Amino acid sequence: SDLIRMVHAGEIPYTVVDSLAYLVNRHIYPRARKAFDIAQPQTTAWAFASHSDDSLLNAANAFIDSYISSGKLAYLEQQLFAYIENFSVGDSQRLGQLVARRLPKYEQMFRATAQRFDMDWALLAAVAYQESHWNPKARSPTGVRGLMMLTMDTAREMNVSNRLDAGQSLEGGAAYLVKLKARLPKRIAEPDRTLFSLAAYNVGFGHLEDARVLTSRSGKNPDLWVDVRAHLPLLSKKQFYSTVKYGYARGNEPVLYVDNIQYYRTYLQLHSLSQHNFEPPPESPDLDTDTPASL
Repeated sequence: SDLIRMVHAGEIPYTVVDSLAYLVNRHIYPRARKAFDIAQPQTTAWAFASHSDDSLLNAANAFIDSYISSGKLAYLEQQLFAYIENFSVGDSQRLGQLVARRLPKYEQMFRATAQRFDMDWALLAAVAYQESHWNPKARSPTGVRGLMMLTMDTAREMNVSNRLDAGQSLEGGAAYLVKLKARLPKRIAEPDRTLFSLAAYNVGFGHLEDARVLTSRSGKNPDLWVDVRAHLPLLSKKQFYSTVKYGYARGNEPVLYVDNIQYYRTYLQLHSLSQHNFEPPPESPDLDTDTPASL
């Protein structure tokens, strides 16, 4: 990521990176463009010494099988690549502009509020960006307002007296996310728990539960976001929404909502890392030419 950032910033003219690293970072650093492939696609594998027993090999294979069957691999792929088709270079450049112009006004507030609610500050900032582009005066045609775009009902529930006050809005939105997460069954683990709470923030807890019911009916796991994500769009189809408690919902919207927030969160995390000033490593001492070097 740092090499791609350096090309994006003009600090180096080019670099060689793995194709997966490029896919993950190309929207975060849009001025770093792909030039050409230097090799054909290759599989990735773990190698083990042939003279050892098979205990480590068996443990590694068991881990991979467990990682796939638990849904963790699917989640990782979804987290890293779901947003790739959703964002243009222009979208990323717009985000970069607002990170430079608006984020400095609110970053400390994001960090302080996130710490009070035991949240990742980049996640909270990503939600605020998705909701209002960090505009505390934002207003939608449906009447939701403020930095976290709270409805009147949610504002009252969270004791927010002024939705246009950035601090109150952020506090109320963070508290509401925590409340939604607490309503989920305790058996749902992270990171799915957070992703479910984000979807509920967008579409409503009842509609999320309806999607989990549809997921269970199809034989999939209603406690895994990757499975529920595939069933949320069914809430806009009558043959499905007519069979669940809360009825019709624009089910595609929470899917895009969660994808977007994961993208913004990743962007903000990498941006934060790139702002750190690391001390250069000390110069290596002169090596005795008779001393073998270890690589």
